[in-house]
Amino acid sequence: MTRSSSVQPKAIAVSRRQNGQATMWRMLWLAVVSLVMVAVQALSVQARPESLAPLADKVSPAVVNITTTTVIEGRTGPQGIVPEGSPFEDFFREFQDRNGGNNGDRPQRSSALGSGFVISEDGYIVTNNHVIADADEIEIEFFPGDGQPKELLPAKVVGTDPNTDIALLKVEAPSALKFVNFGDSDTARVGDWVVAMGNPLGQGFSVSAGIVSARNRELSGSYDDYIQTDAAINRGNSGGPLFNMDGDVVGVNTAILSPNGGSIGIGFSMASNVVTKVVAQLKEFGETRRGWLGVRIQDVDEDVAEAMGLANSKGALVTDVPDGPSKDAGLQAGDVILSFDGTEVEDTRSLVRTVGNTEVGKTVRVVVHREGKTETLKVTLGRREDAERQSAATAEDDDGSPAETEKELLGLSIGVLTDKMRGELNLSEGTQGLVILSVDEVSEAWEKGLRAGDVITEAGQQKVATINELETRITEAKEAGRKSLLLLVRRNGEPRFVALNLLK
Repeated sequence: MTRSSSVQPKAIAVSRRQNGQATMWRMLWLAVVSLVMVAVQALSVQARPESLAPLADKVSPAVVNITTTTVIEGRTGPQGIVPEGSPFEDFFREFQDRNGGNNGDRPQRSSALGSGFVISEDGYIVTNNHVIADADEIEIEFFPGDGQPKELLPAKVVGTDPNTDIALLKVEAPSALKFVNFGDSDTARVGDWVVAMGNPLGQGFSVSAGIVSARNRELSGSYDDYIQTDAAINRGNSGGPLFNMDGDVVGVNTAILSPNGGSIGIGFSMASNVVTKVVAQLKEFGETRRGWLGVRIQDVDEDVAEAMGLANSKGALVTDVPDGPSKDAGLQAGDVILSFDGTEVEDTRSLVRTVGNTEVGKTVRVVVHREGKTETLKVTLGRREDAERQSAATAEDDDGSPAETEKELLGLSIGVLTDKMRGELNLSEGTQGLVILSVDEVSEAWEKGLRAGDVITEAGQQKVATINELETRITEAKEAGRKSLLLLVRRNGEPRFVALNLLK
């Protein structure tokens, strides 16, 4: 008993010492956490400046207001007021003379406002094409400040690109101009702060701030790559710059989505990585020079991928190969372009942009999926602008006897294509296929847009000219375990592929 009682006080002492050490470590850990939190808050404050004034001071000297003047031809007489030849015509002409000196007969000058920004000290200025389109005179007003031109300077158009709505102007200034640089728009993240500058509603130099709301927006063009922002953009802001927090231009303010014409926080700026390529070509050539592959294409959806035995719905499906670079290289309708010049093709949009950004005359490797295998072809690119200028479609009419055979297949009433139908449908003389006479409105074919007058030229990637050939293609697809059949359909000469389900 005595020995036991002598050990107990030592155990209690050890326990108290351990508890004291644990408490000390806990307090030390809390102190470290507190220091870390203070440091994070300090860094956060540094990352988000209290004011955008330093940024505005830095970049504003390079932002310009643009005024354009267009001369509109006058009218001869009071058209639009009374009909020509009316007995009241002389009365209204006399009334106009008394109240305006017959101003309607004289040319009128119409003015418009926009924005832009200087990209070089020797006076190159970027804006939107729609800001200066059809203008007879263009004048540039510079941000007021030391070293800036005090008076309006006339500008000339170096080149324009309606496809991206970009224009390059040039002024002759008495001294070197302050300018801004383009940034890498691909590094802009959703949520990043941005600043828009310009001449909204003719109010002069104005700054608005917001964030990147979305990336890679497409409005209407093949080369669209817009940054969406909630920074206020209004009429007159068009052509102005969208800056990141480093003061680099990441976009050119181009359009807004609005029910009333004013900003509701949905604005679009053409990404700088698109603009820089366009500007470089306009500066060197006065026009754009985009690569041209020479094929008509459509996206590969899940039905098309399954019908063709593809592992996924990626790539660009070739619907037609007119005379041009691809035809010379051996591309065929029904090929799926998987890779272009070493870049994987996600869809038609990515292919069009990649081809357009590739040098004219360059020979590239194109990897295609054809009949279950991949093939690599070498294509020497043409120039899209030349192809568009030379493009012309002609059709030859011919008479013939009407089709006598028709059948209901896949929700379609199909007949044999005749010479008379070729003329009615504006098809070339050599076009072979089956004409769709009617479509069941509750069928999948109707849902996928097939209509009477469409012409089926291929089924299962093989040409069809008779009902029997189409039935054979359907049977072959079913025997191969396919769930759908791929049809090549032409409407007004434009081809597209449609996959119809064979199980319905």
